Amino acid sequence: MLHDVPNGCFGEAATRRLEVWPTAAGFSPHGAGRNWSRTEHMRRLGVKTAEEALAEETTGLDVRFHAGKVDASELPSSYKPAAAVAAQIESFDLAEIVDWIDPYPDANPRKEARSLWQDLRHRLQLLGISVLWIDEAQDLFCADRKLILRALKSLMQGDDAVIVVLSGTEDLAKVIRTDPQVQRRFTAMVLPDLVEQVDGDSFRDIITQYCERVGLGAPIEADLIGRIFHGARYRFGRALELLLQAMEIAIGRGDEDLDIGHFAAAYAMNEACTAAENVFYAEHYWLLKPDTVEEEEHPRRKKR
Repeated sequence: MLHDVPNGCFGEAATRRLEVWPTAAGFSPHGAGRNWSRTEHMRRLGVKTAEEALAEETTGLDVRFHAGKVDASELPSSYKPAAAVAAQIESFDLAEIVDWIDPYPDANPRKEARSLWQDLRHRLQLLGISVLWIDEAQDLFCADRKLILRALKSLMQGDDAVIVVLSGTEDLAKVIRTDPQVQRRFTAMVLPDLVEQVDGDSFRDIITQYCERVGLGAPIEADLIGRIFHGARYRFGRALELLLQAMEIAIGRGDEDLDIGHFAAAYAMNEACTAAENVFYAEHYWLLKPDTVEEEEHPRRKKR
C-alpha cells in the first residue's frame, strides 16, 4: 500500500510477487522512498535543530514521536513525495499498488487506540485482505507494548482473522517473547547475512534482469558483488536498495550502462563518506567498517 500525508511525506508499497528468479519473493523496499540516508539528511540540516526543522516542515499538523523526542531523520524533507515513489514503482514494474492509506483529516488525539485497531480490522475485512505484513514492526512497541500485543492477538482471532507477518530488527523478537500467547502464534525466521560465494551469482542475475527492464547494460566489474554486499552490511534489503539507487543515478545521467561509478555515487550519497571511505573506490574495501563513524559519534559508555 501507499500512504500519503500533507507535504508528500511517507511512501511505502504493498506488493505482488516479482518473478526475479523462481523462488524470489516479491516486494518493494520502503527505503527507496527516502531522498537521503538518515546520516546525510541530518548533515543537511546544518545548524538547524530537530525541533526547528519539525516546526518548519509540519505547520498545522499534530505530529508526535513515541520515543518522546523529535527524530529529525524522519521529517518530511527526508522523503520523496508518495506520488513520485508510486510513479517509480510503476516505471520499473516493481510492484502493484493495491490501495492508499490516508491519515484521518480530523484526527482526535483522545480516540482510544483500541478503536483504531478495530477500524483497521474492519478496513481489512472490507478490502478482503487476509494477510497483513508490518515492516519495521519494532517501532510499534515504542508506546504501549501490552496494548499492541493484545491488538495483534485480536487480529489473529475470530471469524475475520488475518495472518499477521512482522518484520524488523532483532529487538522485535525480544518484544514478541515477552508475551507467551503472542509468541506461540508466530514462527520466527532470521534471514542470514549475504555470502558472496553462496549468493553472488544469484544477486548478479538480479542486477542483470533489473537492468534489462530499464534498458541499461549490466555492470561487468568482477569484484562489484563483494563491494555491494560489504557496503550493504551483507543485508539483502540494503543491497537491493543500493542497486535501485545506482540505477536511478545511471538513468538520470543518461548513461547506457550501469557501472561501479553509479554504485559509488549512491553509496556516497547514503553514507556521506569521503572517497577513501567509499567501498566502491577503496582497493581493500573489505577492511573498511561502514558503521565506524556512527560508533565514534555515539560511543557506548563504560559501565562502572
